[in-house]
Amino acid sequence: MNTIFVKPADAERKWFVIDAGGKVLGRVAAKAASIVRGKEKVIFAPHHELGDFVVVVNAGKIVLSGRKPQQKLYHRHTGYVGGLKTETYEKLKARHPSAPLENAIRGMLPKGPLGRKLLKNVKVYAGAEHPHAAQNPALISL
Repeated sequence: MNTIFVKPADAERKWFVIDAGGKVLGRVAAKAASIVRGKEKVIFAPHHELGDFVVVVNAGKIVLSGRKPQQKLYHRHTGYVGGLKTETYEKLKARHPSAPLENAIRGMLPKGPLGRKLLKNVKVYAGAEHPHAAQNPALISL
């Protein structure tokens, strides 16, 4: 009995659009990560890039429950001694509206070269317009 592996070049890859307006951050990120990873396909292999492309629009209108907008913290480091920078969800969203969703999707993808490659297949936009209309993306409802 032989296991059949589909090469990434032979995989059929589609484009999908997720409208994140009014949706919960984690649910949108989990769905996008699952599609990009290829987990919803029969030919899924954890070590190959077989997933589809995802365009997320209205990322600036995503919501969090409870007091998370004031309490959720995002950390980054400048690379210098004592260079740990921390900011809340509200401040990060005001500065860069699509960054919280991008961070959430990044955290749900594998770490290392494969995860960085998969992250390039996710396009996140704060508004409703996106430049990927030529790919005829299918709308996914959550």
